[in-house]
Amino acid sequence: MASLKDLRNRIASVKATQKITKAMQMVAAAKLRRAETAAAAARPYAERMERVLSNLATGMKDSPLAPRLLAGTGDDKRHLLVVVTADRGLCGGFNSSIARLARDHARRLLAEGRQVEFLCVGRKGADILRRQFPGKLDDVISLREVKSVGFDTAVSIAERVTDMFAEDKFDVATLFYSKFKSVVSQIPTAQQIVPAEVPEGDETTDLLKGAIYEYEPSEEEILEELLPRNVAIQVLKALLENAASEQGARMSAMDNATRNAGEMIKKLSLDYNRTRQAQITKELIEIISGAEAL
Repeated sequence: MASLKDLRNRIASVKATQKITKAMQMVAAAKLRRAETAAAAARPYAERMERVLSNLATGMKDSPLAPRLLAGTGDDKRHLLVVVTADRGLCGGFNSSIARLARDHARRLLAEGRQVEFLCVGRKGADILRRQFPGKLDDVISLREVKSVGFDTAVSIAERVTDMFAEDKFDVATLFYSKFKSVVSQIPTAQQIVPAEVPEGDETTDLLKGAIYEYEPSEEEILEELLPRNVAIQVLKALLENAASEQGARMSAMDNATRNAGEMIKKLSLDYNRTRQAQITKELIEIISGAEAL
């Protein structure tokens, strides 16, 4: 049985940890509101970009004049998985759920005889995937020093992807991130960004709601400009969704940790009181036994 001193030390330690988890929960709650607002503001722009590209690319995908970012290389043997996670932990299963989705996707591709390479944005995802896929990690982009994720950050990542595509290092690029739904629900998502996916048939009509557009200059020129920007927009959306999801997951995880610390303090306090009571009872018995012996 632990001594009274040990129990006091454990109670003090758990109380200190509880203060830290409570503070982290409050900080995450404050950051969550800003991150959620930014993610919600980016969604309509990303969706509108997809609609415009769908309208432009519907008749261009099979054309010999189609830009390479739309038509692809004509093969799908080499895959680049862009895995966006956090640089910090203590956010529950947020990082592991994204890495798990990327891992399962990679294993399916490898089972089909395709080549897989990872580009990780965030150290936590890189740490997980490096152990499971040694030698397949191309690079790790850390955003630890970035105070606020903006379009410039997304552009630098998108340029890295498009440069690799221009250098013929992969055929298909898929983006993995966590879509924010609520504080307790974040949805791991996979989205192909190179070559750009174009809805077919009725799906395209639904996106455009029956509208027909004419563009000036030609569709080829507009696509040459919009396709790289679309990659940046989709990366920005992923970064903002991830930022909101990370804070939501951290807020939920720290709330659970604070509650668990409270329950542990109650249990340790009960053990402490029982041990103290038993020790006092033992001392009383010894005093009474000594008095009776006299």
